[in-house]
Amino acid sequence: MDLMLIVGSGAVGKMTVGQELMKITDFRLFHNHMMIEPVIEIFGRFNGALVNKLRDDIFEEFMKTNYQGMIFTYMWAFDMQWDWDYVNSLKDKFEATGGTFYCVELVADQAVRIERNKTENRLKNKASKRDLVASQDRMVREESKYRIVSNEGEVSFENYLKIDNTNLEPDVVAKMIKEHFNLPGIGLNELMNRTYLEEVTENELEMVHKMQVESFMPLYEKYHDEMSPALESLEKIKARFDVPNRKYFFINKDGARAGVINLGHNDPNEKKESFISPIFVLPRYQNQGIGYVAIQKAFEMYPEVTTWKLETILQEEKNCHLYEKCGFKRFGEEHVVNDKMTLILYELNK
Repeated sequence: MDLMLIVGSGAVGKMTVGQELMKITDFRLFHNHMMIEPVIEIFGRFNGALVNKLRDDIFEEFMKTNYQGMIFTYMWAFDMQWDWDYVNSLKDKFEATGGTFYCVELVADQAVRIERNKTENRLKNKASKRDLVASQDRMVREESKYRIVSNEGEVSFENYLKIDNTNLEPDVVAKMIKEHFNLPGIGLNELMNRTYLEEVTENELEMVHKMQVESFMPLYEKYHDEMSPALESLEKIKARFDVPNRKYFFINKDGARAGVINLGHNDPNEKKESFISPIFVLPRYQNQGIGYVAIQKAFEMYPEVTTWKLETILQEEKNCHLYEKCGFKRFGEEHVVNDKMTLILYELNK
């Protein structure tokens, strides 16, 4: 079992980066305040010994799971030996399972962190921070009392990374961490659990149209196909929505709308054959396996369908690989759109 320890000053973005990292890896987030907040709520004050006891119970139980690892956030006082001892005890605990210990230190300007201290996500997950005046005073006081930023070369762990995220978005930092340590992506079972299809309602079609344009515009700019979904009108989407035997679904991952899939047939009586047209994933969610999972969810949702069909661009090798991975095979003739682009058909028979 691996451990990804994210350390840094107050409001530097440890939890938020951890949330983003969880989205793209097979690691689960256990941020520091998940134990601190319940203890304060129940006992009316902070109790460090109890918080540590509860953390240890979580660690022990989590190490019995099949996840790749855990993300744990912590404010490390580098001038305090007990914090060094605690961090090393965590390292030993997880390495004893045969896992790898990673440590990421985030640093950011205090002015930026003071603004981050007010964000909705932080206040939602950390009730003890909602008194902004007291929270900011405590943050500044902690930094004057302890050294919460490491000195150059002070941390000698084999898998250590220091990032100044003053001007970086959390998802960018998460990708930097994943790439630096070459972390594996989300396991298929986990991604299946975190992704679901949600039927689109009529008043959400404008959102579908906006997402479709954003998703297909890079392809339009590459191939200049005048029939591109990037140029499709809202009226065309509404007309497809009104077909009795076709349905739009949002592809939701971790509660966020990552893409859209349309399923069904233009013949209202056809139940054995279905088209996937269109399917798209927003650029920021691409290359995460979401398209594959969405298609598997479609198969589960329509068990009576024995033949699935779709159309794609021959020159887009990643898309072709995705459909072939799902079990689709090419059939029919190629349709040359222009000197850059050719459309091909895929079919899957169950």
